[in-house]
Amino acid sequence: MNDNFNEFSGEDLDLIQRFESMQENNGAVFFDLSDFETIIDYYANNFNYSQALKACDAGIAQYPFSSELLIDKAQVLAMLGAFDEALALVEEVALREPQNEDIALTRGIIFNQKGDFALAIDCFKEAAENSEVKDDIFFNIGLSYQSWGKFKSAMKYYKKSLSLNIENELALQELLYCLEITGDGEQVVSFFQEFVDADPYSAMAWFNLGLTHSRLGNYEKAIAAYEYATLIKSDFAAAFVNMANSYVYLGEFSKAIEAFKAANELGEPNADILCNIGECYEKLSQWDLAHKYYQKAIDLSPEMDEAWFGIGIVLDLQGRWLEAVHYYRKALTFYAENPDYWLALAAAEYQLGNIISSVEAYEQASILAPENKDIWLNWSIILYEQGNYEGAIDLLQNAVELQPDEAELHYRLCAYSLAAGKYKQAYNYLENALILNFEKHTLLFEFFPELESQKALARLIDQYRK
Repeated sequence: MNDNFNEFSGEDLDLIQRFESMQENNGAVFFDLSDFETIIDYYANNFNYSQALKACDAGIAQYPFSSELLIDKAQVLAMLGAFDEALALVEEVALREPQNEDIALTRGIIFNQKGDFALAIDCFKEAAENSEVKDDIFFNIGLSYQSWGKFKSAMKYYKKSLSLNIENELALQELLYCLEITGDGEQVVSFFQEFVDADPYSAMAWFNLGLTHSRLGNYEKAIAAYEYATLIKSDFAAAFVNMANSYVYLGEFSKAIEAFKAANELGEPNADILCNIGECYEKLSQWDLAHKYYQKAIDLSPEMDEAWFGIGIVLDLQGRWLEAVHYYRKALTFYAENPDYWLALAAAEYQLGNIISSVEAYEQASILAPENKDIWLNWSIILYEQGNYEGAIDLLQNAVELQPDEAELHYRLCAYSLAAGKYKQAYNYLENALILNFEKHTLLFEFFPELESQKALARLIDQYRK
């Protein structure tokens, strides 16, 4: 509900409270027509379509002849899947006001939601012919083509939208998504380069070019574009953040910190940015500074699980496992569905000798991310070190059922089977592992160096050596 919170003023939010109070008390409160439009937009922007529908009905009860509210209701009904009812409302408006520009647009929205993409596109094109503001309509045509799986056609219309409004963020995001699907990266780069060439003092043009290079993994070029954007517009916080992220991808954490700090100084302190700075200091092994910035993020946003987890990592890396466990558990109170948090907790509990707690954490991690081989491998080593070879084998056999092509699981099963005296089983697992990934056979000896002297293993490995 908070994603679009900042789009609405305090006065708008007071309006929402008045409307909800009216509903709770079953009262009758008069609202202006524009007030209902604001209320409906608020709920629709936050994907609360059932509440948006109630606002439509309340508005229509007060303004039964309002075409705007009927159109709003039709669009909300489409989002709820009531397509026939939505189209009937549009036809009602068409009978009253056949020249209403919203009719074709709303039909397009309904057909798009319904999955009738060809009809939706025809309606949107009709709407574009009759509208002076075309960028959002072109964006909707792009969405229809994209939903239809016609990504190149979608890109064409996203470009049209951006040509009319370079600040259409939604069109940019979808264009970059289609870029990944189609692989037409150079074409998109050329498109934004044309904007830069036409207006080299457009910060947004440079920013969009930077985003395109970032999406393609051209981080040096992306950084250069973001730098131009910030030179033109010194308070362009998003450009500084994206520049910082590009430096992170390049492993240049000191430069990333500078860019993140520049972004943070442009407005109110930002918990996400502070957390990112903390992570960069962590990568530089500057533990005190990492801890400091993670804590700053928590001070701003006490429920920021990433920052709690970050402090846990910093403490863990210093061997301060008891303290790390506290922070890992705190992170889990806010995001218990993160398998990485459980995995880190399990490892720290193990370091403290808390075997039962460690196993419980591994079990939770395995439920959340059964495809993560490290969970099974780390969990199994606890059983192995306790001499419970059969338990370790059973555990990894379950993992192999989930990930039959993961060579490391087979190599480890080979080692555990050898420890259990099951030599034939061990050689079968080794053979499977060598077929899956011969190069990883060195992991077997890194983990169990004593096995390297076994001639039978060496002979089998030599058979698969290329």
